[in-house]
Amino acid sequence: MPARELQKQLDELREQLEQNPPLSEPERENLHQLMIQLEAEIELDNSLQNADLVDGVNLAVERFELDHPTIAGTLRNIVQALGNMGI
Repeated sequence: MPARELQKQLDELREQLEQNPPLSEPERENLHQLMIQLEAEIELDNSLQNADLVDGVNLAVERFELDHPTIAGTLRNIVQALGNMGI
């Protein structure tokens, strides 16, 4: 079930990015790479302790918090979903 929640949050993030918020190309690329890593984690469907992945999402939260609070909120939900998966 936790993987389903993570997928839901990824879908929400994808929808937010499709609305073309004013992000720089490096910001978009960073989010895209995070999403690829998260999708790979879902496909593996395991509980590896991947602290680097969680750290990367937390850094993205900090980066987007002021200028893009909606994206930051979704990223926080992703961190929670990863925690629920034991990551």
